[in-house]
Amino acid sequence: MTSIHIRPAQPADLPAITAIYRDAVLHGTATYEIEPPDLAEMTRRFHAITSDGFPYTVAEINGVVCGYAYASYFRTRPAYWWSVEDSIYISPEAKGKGVGKALLRRLITDCTALGFRQFIAVIGDGHDGSASVRLHTSCGFKPSGTIKGSGFKHGCWLDTVLMQLEMNGGTATLPGPAPLRS
Repeated sequence: MTSIHIRPAQPADLPAITAIYRDAVLHGTATYEIEPPDLAEMTRRFHAITSDGFPYTVAEINGVVCGYAYASYFRTRPAYWWSVEDSIYISPEAKGKGVGKALLRRLITDCTALGFRQFIAVIGDGHDGSASVRLHTSCGFKPSGTIKGSGFKHGCWLDTVLMQLEMNGGTATLPGPAPLRS
């Protein structure tokens, strides 16, 4: 069995993170970005997310970064402050080894501890057979909508699937202070 180590991402991980995302942009449909961002842009994004206090993690197999994940606000307007969105990317050689599930489980744990109420997955090229839909389903996310033909990449129209996981009582109770805002 492959041993996966999940830890907080560090600036030294950004070249590996940039390479993983570059592959996803160029060869995949999970992201609708067309041109892969360079290391400077990925560094800017990393600092924007981590400076707000959101979890940003990497997965390692045998000491090699093979995936990364982070959470960020679903939307930035005040009414959305209790909702968080995830992003997860895995290197081609690590797909199918449980890396995505390990990263998502860690994000769920971290975001629950921060006090978020709703975890939203915005899945590019979403369909029942997509790895991301299967991953989120396996971690308890429920379908909450499909935006048909919302992206055009690699010569075809793609749907976006929305999935959702309630945390910390979800909508059953009134929220406390907004996470990461106090």
